[in-house]
Amino acid sequence: MYPVPDDRSHPLALRFGEFVGHRAFPCVGAKAALNRDGMRFVVARDFRSAWDDLRILPALLDLARGYRVDPALFQSLVVLFETGAPKDEHRYEQHLWQRLQSLTDKDQWLGQAPDPRVAHDPDDPHFAMSFGGEAFFVVGLHPRASRPARRFEAPAMVFNLHDQFETLRLAGRYDKLRATILDRDLAVAGSLNPMLAPHGSISAARQYSGRAVEDGWRCPFPGRGNRDVA
Repeated sequence: MYPVPDDRSHPLALRFGEFVGHRAFPCVGAKAALNRDGMRFVVARDFRSAWDDLRILPALLDLARGYRVDPALFQSLVVLFETGAPKDEHRYEQHLWQRLQSLTDKDQWLGQAPDPRVAHDPDDPHFAMSFGGEAFFVVGLHPRASRPARRFEAPAMVFNLHDQFETLRLAGRYDKLRATILDRDLAVAGSLNPMLAPHGSISAARQYSGRAVEDGWRCPFPGRGNRDVA
């Protein structure tokens, strides 16, 4: 297997840390990950290419393995791309799902079993991505994002461990955290994010790219195991 990269000192990673650390940034969960040194970084080349997928996937597998050993809260993997910034939100969404499909194909090829606690059909209300046997919720950011909290200088994908949200729910902390984030996001954007919905009511795939998707939107990801992998 390829080595696990550690790009936290890369200038782009440092600027992402400044972006999250800014007092106006609304996601307090991301701030906690940053402040607790739970935010890992991979800086890849081109968002439109699979060139660095074999650097990204080992970092995801390492995060999944480490979390099973020590399930500390507020851990995430931030993948930043030096080039390939999209012209608009639709183009970003297209490339985001291409990257996720490519990573999923490689995860399957390596024989990684999907997380049985979540659904793998993107139309299912309990859908999540799965890498290294752990479920993930993905947050996309890019320069053309309509929501300020998603508007970073370079294309990015943030992989958040799904089990962390379940742990927060069981501890009775999730609703308060979510309400804080919503209030802060409203203060920054001037409106509530129309894509947010109560957990389990609709597929979270609609939230990944940050675009306000239209009624009848179909996720361009066919679902894990629904196509042949060479």
